[in-house]
Amino acid sequence: MVHTTPKFVKDTSKFWYKPNITREEAIVLLKDKSPGTFVIRDSNSFPGAFGLALKVATLPPNVQIKPSGDPQADLVRHFLIEPTPKGVRLRGCSNEPVFGNLAALVYQHSMTPLALPCKLALPDPVFSSESSRTMEMPSSASSLLHQGAACNVIYINTVDTESLTGPQAVSKAIKMTMDNPPNHKTTVVHFKVSNQGITLTDNQRKLFFRRHYPVTAVTYCGMDPDDRKIFGFVARKQGGISDNSCHLFAELDPEQPASAIVNFVTKVMIGQSKPKS
Repeated sequence: MVHTTPKFVKDTSKFWYKPNITREEAIVLLKDKSPGTFVIRDSNSFPGAFGLALKVATLPPNVQIKPSGDPQADLVRHFLIEPTPKGVRLRGCSNEPVFGNLAALVYQHSMTPLALPCKLALPDPVFSSESSRTMEMPSSASSLLHQGAACNVIYINTVDTESLTGPQAVSKAIKMTMDNPPNHKTTVVHFKVSNQGITLTDNQRKLFFRRHYPVTAVTYCGMDPDDRKIFGFVARKQGGISDNSCHLFAELDPEQPASAIVNFVTKVMIGQSKPKS
């Protein structure tokens, strides 16, 4: 049972994630459906966020039916799902947790409504195949990767690790940096992850201007084994096959934790670049 849940959510996501439809198209799609039917689309008003359109059974107490409107259309209610450093959450709902991705949010709300007016009704793939034939969904991770995700971090140092990669490379780079601190001062850099790779931009140009590491060159990203708020990623040197460098950073903003950056790089970018076994 434990292993079937994520697969079930993933298999149904192409039926409810329709990134390119408009708010009006979502209303048309849902207004004649049963309560709990929903779609999630990319928000036009808030870049990087998502719009949840949900058919409900009754209007909220404070909402009046428009005299000249369509009562069924009014029963399609709209909610904003906003991105956070740790995932996504319903905006403006203090009792809502942060979920790692859209699929996790959808599955939880299919079991309990939490702040929503009703539970989400997960579609049955057997009956939804016809309507979704032209609506294949990239995973929420793929969608986010296409847009790119970025934050500011403190650049510490770059250490050659020769053929070493993985957590051992990060551990070695941190130890070497602690034992022999670099001559340069640390600097804040803009750390962007996209389907092109990792791009570092030193806006103050204290140490460099911009460095790019292609997605195919990045082999590992992980936290400091001693639980300091330091992380690093390992990338092959340009023109090399086995020679690696480990690039070290420290968390700058608690709202953009290092663990979230590592999780995003590891599960999304590196996962996308490696063929599935």
